Amino acid sequence: MLVYAIIGLFVMFLFITYIVVQGTRAALAWRQAAEKGDTKVIQDIVEDAIKGWSGQKRPKPVAAEVWRGVQSMQLVGVEADFVHVSVSAQSDYQLVNGAWVEIRNPLQEGFGITAKAADMLLYELVHYKPARIQIDVYTQYRNENGVTHHECVLSTCTDRETAKGVDWEEWTAEEIVRALGGMYRLSENGRPLPVAPITAAKAPEHTEARP
Repeated sequence: MLVYAIIGLFVMFLFITYIVVQGTRAALAWRQAAEKGDTKVIQDIVEDAIKGWSGQKRPKPVAAEVWRGVQSMQLVGVEADFVHVSVSAQSDYQLVNGAWVEIRNPLQEGFGITAKAADMLLYELVHYKPARIQIDVYTQYRNENGVTHHECVLSTCTDRETAKGVDWEEWTAEEIVRALGGMYRLSENGRPLPVAPITAAKAPEHTEARP
């Protein structure tokens, strides 16, 4: 019986070793394909990451509204060195003296979502490290007829070199997004206005505009 037990353990060891070797080979193949610019592999890597984040429990240091925005992430497109995603942001309200008051508008929420999403896309993707990323933040607007539609309120296109100059631990989300080149517009009373998502070729500084 002891001999059979030893043989069984040896067979199990060989099986586990085979699985580990095959997994390592697969990971290496994915990494090499991504490094060569295989956009199909890159797309699969990013989509798998987004799917994992959407079901992941919120990390304690991350605010609930920021994590909801991260989990709304959708892949727009990829290139050999570039990932483009969109996220959703909404106003944050609190009940004050019996009335709901907006304490943070979609742009302010968008800063936090963009900062966290940028950190994750640049440093948490497995087998692939994009040189450039773009994050577009969308929110709902309601026209004079009461019909809602989605508009972009914050568009950030940046690269890994720019991100190296960011203090991810000490800076506020707005400071991080400004440093990354986030673009947005504000009305005279400070309300966020719709913007056209910027192109991947350039990440302009933020702007303010009158309605």
